[in-house]
Amino acid sequence: MFYYFIRKLLFLIEPEKAHFLTLKYLKIKNINLFNFFYKNRIPSKKIKCMGLTFKNKLGAAAGIDKNGEYINSLSKLGFGFIEVGTVTPLPQIGNPKPRIFRIIPMEGIINSMGFNNLGIDNLINNIKKSNFKGIIGVNIGKNHNTRIEESINDYLICIDKIYCYASYIAINISSPNTINLRNLQYGILFQDLLYKIKKKQKELHKKYLKYVPIAIKISPDLSKKELIYISKKLIKYKIDAVIATNTTLDHSLVSGLKNSFQKGGLSGLPLQKKSTNIISILSKNLKNEIPIIGVGGINSINSAKEKIKSGATLIQIYSGLVYHGPTLVKKIINEI
Repeated sequence: MFYYFIRKLLFLIEPEKAHFLTLKYLKIKNINLFNFFYKNRIPSKKIKCMGLTFKNKLGAAAGIDKNGEYINSLSKLGFGFIEVGTVTPLPQIGNPKPRIFRIIPMEGIINSMGFNNLGIDNLINNIKKSNFKGIIGVNIGKNHNTRIEESINDYLICIDKIYCYASYIAINISSPNTINLRNLQYGILFQDLLYKIKKKQKELHKKYLKYVPIAIKISPDLSKKELIYISKKLIKYKIDAVIATNTTLDHSLVSGLKNSFQKGGLSGLPLQKKSTNIISILSKNLKNEIPIIGVGGINSINSAKEKIKSGATLIQIYSGLVYHGPTLVKKIINEI
């Protein structure tokens, strides 16, 4: 109940500013907030995935901490892993504000952020400064001004720089808020991307004697035929995992509600069934050869279990944390 009181106050503030203030608050040293929420320590429920050992199945999704500034704070919430980013080779301001909108009756969020971040070098410095010893995933993307035909180079630059500091690397080719980015999920562009990032991974593995898994983050707006195609290519190129899914451009479930007309990707409860269905299709076609990280609309113990039942090995939350607070993390971990 305490969090829902805090949420009422936060929801009086513009969403992007509320997000920033919340993270800043969590970062304050010697704060007793975590003791309030966690009188009992969250149990360790280790699981292996991608060759890595995770403390538990639940992670913080990309987008919560774009620049890796709050890794230590997020780790105290009990997450089994933290995915930071999306980060690009060069800093960029992203799309014009306002760019985050709440769909409160449906526990949804529409965002059109556009990969606003301080760049890969800044992220590396923040990871170095953190004292978190758990799994850190780094979600990477392309800069806005990079032509789509040349965008693979942006991913290779980021992989090269972050390789020694990431537990795994997530390739974001599915955000709806960067023009033409989703084209990288199709045809020759997709195959070329997979071939080149896998080649880069092999080179760096040999150079550093360290294997860093690579996951591909896909859209929830793909057809069954497209998902079958993607599954075949992920297996062919021996990609380490797939993250399903990013936000959706389908706003039909929130039609008529306040802010439903805003442009951008929709996340939260309206995405729940769609992302779970994507996981089910992937699971059937990947045939246990490639693990799935499920994300999209997890707002309860039941919805977390549904993702796992559908084929996800690991799961992540973002919007659920906004609407239900830190206790949701503890509840999910305790029950799965």
